[in-house]
Amino acid sequence: MNVEQEQEQGARERAVTALLDVAVHLPEQRTSVDEVAAQYGLTPMQVKVFRRYHKLGEVRRDPGGDLIDLLRAAVAGLGGLRGREQDVRYVVHARTFPSVVPYPLHPVHELCREFGLERASAFAVGHHACASGLLALDVVGRLLAADPDPGALALVLAGEKTFTAEAEILPDTTFFSEGASACLVAADGPRDRMLAYAVDQRAEYDDDAEQVALAFQRDYAQLLADTIHAALQRAALPLDAVSALLPHNVNAPIWRQVCRILGFPLERVVLENLAAYGHVFCADAFINYRTAVRRELLRPGEHYVMAAGAGRGAAFAAMVFEH
Repeated sequence: MNVEQEQEQGARERAVTALLDVAVHLPEQRTSVDEVAAQYGLTPMQVKVFRRYHKLGEVRRDPGGDLIDLLRAAVAGLGGLRGREQDVRYVVHARTFPSVVPYPLHPVHELCREFGLERASAFAVGHHACASGLLALDVVGRLLAADPDPGALALVLAGEKTFTAEAEILPDTTFFSEGASACLVAADGPRDRMLAYAVDQRAEYDDDAEQVALAFQRDYAQLLADTIHAALQRAALPLDAVSALLPHNVNAPIWRQVCRILGFPLERVVLENLAAYGHVFCADAFINYRTAVRRELLRPGEHYVMAAGAGRGAAFAAMVFEH
């Protein structure tokens, strides 16, 4: 489905999805990209490129914990959930990879039992890779809009363990970090209201052929910029109305290119977590949201964009919010 088709599909009337609370968790252990690179035989020059050009420095690891430990710590930080557990109708885990734990583990169901969320329907969304976090927000927004209970809530989880080589490093592109986010979502609310969502899926790039990989690298920034433009058009907002862009933390060059294409100031892109955390799967935008709030980069009524572009399967997504 292309951007135009997604815009038409999402144009129907529905309630405005709102973020009631956002919490994140990052393990204490810091691991340098040099250490991870050494495990995979990267050369000193490759490491230098990651540090100086991509602006990656460290990732987080929890060697003694598993996925439920990451998610549990994020959910525990949601002050807005306390006392409203019975209102949660949906618990959704946004996944970068189709399999995130060994069979037959079910950490999300276990988490629901621990936090008194047994009434909720629990499931996962994926197939948009690292853009699946925004997909999950759109999915629960549609479910809540159709729910007969106006007080119904949803819980969106993101974050994964680096338990395979593919989940530790994306060659020449980024390093993955362990961590998690949890978002408490309502059909409407007084702040952090989602105004528009656009996604552009490009299956033609889902191919191992060298020429396809080169084309994807060439087109990536333009496709991501086009998707951001599409979301802003749906929200009926000009680019200069955006106070902050909350990106995925893949690497810095991507966002330099996107900003150049858009004509958007790079200093309004929240990139400070890139060197400290690396790419935390689907949780990046929510981690950057917490940073933007902490640094008072957003004032009431201002607009911001969450954006991500995924690799294999090629999904580009952008979501516009009013703080």
